[in-house]
Amino acid sequence: MLSGKRVIVVGLKKSGIAAARLCQAEGARVLGTDKDTREKLAPELFELGIEVVAGGHRGVDFAGADLIVVSPGVPALPELVAAEQMGVEIIGELELACRRLTAPVVAVGGTNGKSTTTTLIGALTEAAGLRTFVGGNLGTPASDAVGQGHELVVLEVSSFQLERAPRFRPRVSLLLNVTEDHLDRYPDFAAYARAKGNAFANQTRDDFAIIPEGDSICEAEARRGQARILRFGESADYAVDASGVVESATGQRFELGESRLFGRHNHENAAAAIAAARALRITPEAVRAGLRSFQPLPHRMALAGQIGSVRFYDDSKGTNVGAAVTALLGLAEPRGVLIAGGRDKHGSYTPLIDALSLKGRALVVLGEAAERIAAAAAGRLPVARAKDLDEAVRLAHGFAQPGDAVLLSPACSSFDMFASYADRGEQFVRAVARFREQTP
Repeated sequence: MLSGKRVIVVGLKKSGIAAARLCQAEGARVLGTDKDTREKLAPELFELGIEVVAGGHRGVDFAGADLIVVSPGVPALPELVAAEQMGVEIIGELELACRRLTAPVVAVGGTNGKSTTTTLIGALTEAAGLRTFVGGNLGTPASDAVGQGHELVVLEVSSFQLERAPRFRPRVSLLLNVTEDHLDRYPDFAAYARAKGNAFANQTRDDFAIIPEGDSICEAEARRGQARILRFGESADYAVDASGVVESATGQRFELGESRLFGRHNHENAAAAIAAARALRITPEAVRAGLRSFQPLPHRMALAGQIGSVRFYDDSKGTNVGAAVTALLGLAEPRGVLIAGGRDKHGSYTPLIDALSLKGRALVVLGEAAERIAAAAAGRLPVARAKDLDEAVRLAHGFAQPGDAVLLSPACSSFDMFASYADRGEQFVRAVARFREQTP
């Protein structure tokens, strides 16, 4: 019960505003604080009428709070560490919301593929007539689902959100993969993987854990709880083949050939989503209807265009090496020309170059990380440097042979040249369209 309690919300972007609104609705005395100045904060924050400390946290009495709610992007600030040591409870916005939700929760975690899988589960359950909330790290905070009468809540969950979720217990928890990312936040890969696995820790035998077949990291995390484990993969509970998914227990087949899901990895995401839907007792007919109607999110292996027999794919959301590797190896086409580069995350590009050796025709690099990626690929396959996406599209098409793919999956963030991954993807689509107009 928060009525009359002193609650401090740290971080006042989408999640923080939603948390503040929820706490205020329950009668709490809310103070919000953020490192950004007031001018950089959203106007809707000030419409709440709460006390706001902006431009840092000076003067905020963290130790005097009854509860502190932190947004996902907030690290372990010294003030928070000190308050916690004095006995103040500190939780994340995800935990705040889920303590108040009455509908079953599906949590979708992993380094890559979370958003596609989350939205697909939403589509499958909505096709069955369930009133479903779809959000979390995907965009709409979990706090916005509280009190809205949903029958199911499907949340994309990040490692940051799961750091402070001590009682979080999803009915179904998925961990799609864990590859190297966010090592500027965690001391090592094991700590990052453990944060991802926190979604399993409180599960009971009445719950379900869904993981990839043969993945020892995901397996170890899933076994931290007591949930029934379902696996997806080539010969798993939900078996993926070239054109569909088979539910091994019943023999039910779910075709993907007519869906808008491109690439082997997206077929595996679909298998995970189908496993979640079936764990929730969604009928096979509703699952098939949801697959047929599903519209994938933009910039995630989206078909950007075709010139002759060469297809161009926009996977601008592939902002880390693991995502780019998965997209490249998942191409249905025999070979792909990869366009990569952007702001360097200072990880190893060796896995990407190894994947290119198996599946790549050539590599086109651009952006701040271009030289590092080119150096890693030296002597392994043809490499060209582009000054912008128009040149990258032209060079990539020059390397491609009939039946190949050109894949934008940058393995880097976008902020060296673009406003966001979405901006980068949209500019790529426009560059493909311009080049197609110029091509005889």
